[in-house]
Amino acid sequence: MAPSAVTPPPVVEKKMNARPQLARSSTANMGTKRKIICFSDFDGTIFMQDTGHQLFDNFGCGPDRRAVLAKQMEEGERTFREVSDELYASLNVPFEDGFEVMKSGLDIDVDFKTFHEFCVNNDIPFNVISAGLKPMLRKVLDHFIGEDMSKHIQIVANDVKITENEDGHSWEAVWKHDTHLGHDKALSMQEARALAELEADNGTIPMIVFIGDGVSDLPAAREADVLFARRGLKLEEYCIENSIKYIPFDTFADIQKEIMTLAKIDDEKTKGRGLPAAFNPRANMWRRASSKNAVPIFSALSPRKEEKAFMWPEAFTEATKPVTIAEAAEAA
Repeated sequence: MAPSAVTPPPVVEKKMNARPQLARSSTANMGTKRKIICFSDFDGTIFMQDTGHQLFDNFGCGPDRRAVLAKQMEEGERTFREVSDELYASLNVPFEDGFEVMKSGLDIDVDFKTFHEFCVNNDIPFNVISAGLKPMLRKVLDHFIGEDMSKHIQIVANDVKITENEDGHSWEAVWKHDTHLGHDKALSMQEARALAELEADNGTIPMIVFIGDGVSDLPAAREADVLFARRGLKLEEYCIENSIKYIPFDTFADIQKEIMTLAKIDDEKTKGRGLPAAFNPRANMWRRASSKNAVPIFSALSPRKEEKAFMWPEAFTEATKPVTIAEAAEAA
């Protein structure tokens, strides 16, 4: 006999990113020609906390065992996928009860809703690239920003199979890729970029933006033209230590402001030089920055070391000097 649904325990967690709301930014259409496409991490980037942690700590193995597993992964004893499989196997809760804890346990970036409205109004596709579970991420977005806005966001993540049995509800991650990481974010970004360039309707090569917070975002970030790293967390530290160009942000309002500036500079440079519409002044900027000569670590990383770096947000929330908009434009 399956146990009845349990009431999610209360979640007491320090609220982050709770600065007072400033004057609302304009979300009007910019009128620029080149396509801009945004890709973003989810846990620690759009939301301050980790959805997986909410599940494991409240309905699974608990924070102590999770810390042990994180250490095993950090030291290379086990892969991210192996650790994650154990974490998900520890869950015994219906999906809806697992989601309920998210309502009180998660904080969304205070400016994300306005930024996403800006993206919709400017025909800027916004995509989530995550190592989490797609059904849970969708449910969280539906709740926090509403289904009408959530439907504009494509989620590229893993799936989940939840089986009800005599012992309760067992969870099993359905991995997107057959790799030690489960989801090859770089491959997902490459596929999305290729499709975007193929579908470009005005002859321009899209400007690819990536937004993240941790070193696990590096495989996807190195596929982008412009990288935003949440200030004070592991991705920024890694970028500083390895002289990788990036733009720091505190909230998505900062990202909106920088994208508007970049788009304007990009538009004016193209017009001013009398260049054809297909000219992409920022193409391969990130690839130049992360080339073998510029950042040897990318080519030197073995799969084992990458796996050690691929940790849950507070573990890698570990990363040159931030690049200004003027410098970014000059690099083009």
